[in-house]
Parts: sequence; structure tokens; C-alpha cells
Amino acid sequence: MDWITLMIALFGGLVAGGINTLAGNGSAITLLILTELLGLSPNMANGSNRLGVFAGSASATLLFARSGKLNFKRSQNILWPTLVGSVVGFWAATQVSNEQFYWIFKIMLVVMLVVILVNPRRWLITTQKDFKLSPWIVWPLFLAIGFYGGFIQMGMGIFFLAGMVLAARYSIIDANGVKVWLVAFYTLFGIAIFHWQGLIDWKAGGLLAIGQAVGGFLAARFATKHPKANLWAYRLLVLIIVLAILRLFGLFSWLTAG
Repeated sequence: MDWITLMIALFGGLVAGGINTLAGNGSAITLLILTELLGLSPNMANGSNRLGVFAGSASATLLFARSGKLNFKRSQNILWPTLVGSVVGFWAATQVSNEQFYWIFKIMLVVMLVVILVNPRRWLITTQKDFKLSPWIVWPLFLAIGFYGGFIQMGMGIFFLAGMVLAARYSIIDANGVKVWLVAFYTLFGIAIFHWQGLIDWKAGGLLAIGQAVGGFLAARFATKHPKANLWAYRLLVLIIVLAILRLFGLFSWLTAG
């Protein structure tokens, strides 16, 4: 591996780690690096990507916990359905090509953009600590989100934030704290499953993991220190979704051609 490739991979991992911590869909960057730059097959890239996802989420979790932005006890009811769904999603990802299901991601992103742009104030709330979401909503909602995260991972953070902010009434920053904790926790199971299936390139995945760990740490530091972190996280979320829609529907090339 030459130095240019090495630096691109490390920098891409850093950016992806930061995006995953504050919004989501950083895997769009790392999966592209793993497949186009490092030459991995889609399924191998999907497995190897989990190393960086874990590293970035784990480093961010430490910052959120140390700053008091992560309430483990209050979030336990969300942990279990997300965990169960993710394990099933991990297994499904080893059986079929996740590329067959990207059209679902495209449709959901468009819907999510509409949801985010309609009444933005709903996304800038403070955490309602006395609010308790019904188990009849928690289980099907976060079971589905967990399955998606285990199956594809790309964009999971966006859908998880929507569930936490709009349904569970968390602020974006507090929701991000829970998100990185959950992702780090269930990704450990994913790494074990993908490794068992021979779908992890430890060298390529480990390289990106270094950058993602640093990016996750820096983004979590910003989120816990900046007074307007909620607003900036919301703006980043909108930007990431718009860019993802443009890329997935091939509009980047259309804009360039025009």
C-alpha cells in the first residue's frame, strides 16, 4: 500500500468517524474506500467496515459517558430490541448480498429528508427525562432499526436518531450518546459473526478503524463542549441526507454534466 492510499484511508476514516458520531451514514465513505480504493468485494467490505464502526463508536462513547451525556440506565429498554435486531441483521448479511436491498435505503432516505425538514423545531428539543416510550412502540421500532444496522449499517445512525428524537424525546446530542454506545455494543457481535464467516480483512479494516477512532473522539468532544451542538448536529444531518440522496440517485454526475 503506497503512502497516498494510506493517507486517504486514514483521513477518510477520520471524517467518517466524525460523521457517524454526530449524524450517521459515515459508512458511505468507508465502504467506498474499502471497495474502490482497497479493492475489497462488497460483502468483505461490509464485514471489514465493522472494525472502524466499533472503534469510532467506542471512542465516542467514552467521551459522552465522561461528560455525563450518556444515561445507561434510562436507555436499557432501547438496548435489547436494537441488539436482537442487529444480531439477526448480521446473520442475514452473511447469507445474501446487501446490494439487493439498497433501493430500500434510497426510499427511506427521501422519506427521512421530508420528516427532518418539516417542523425542524421537533429536532431541537431538550431531552424529556420523565417521558417513557411504550414497549409496544420500542420493540418493533428499534428491532427494525437494529436489523437494518446489522444488515447494512450505512445510514443506521440517521434512522436511529429519528426514533430517539421524534419517538423517545431525546435531544440530538443525548440521542447520539446512546447511539454510539449501542452501535459499539452490538458491533462486537457483528465482528465475531463476520470473522467466523471469513468476511473481515483485518489489515484494511484496521487501517480505517484508526482514523474512525480519532474522528469519533473529536466529534464527541465537540458535541459535549459546544453550546450549539444540537443545532450543528441537525444541520449536519440534513446535509448528509441530501448528499446521500444525490449520490444514490446518480444526481452528482447529472449536476456535473449540467
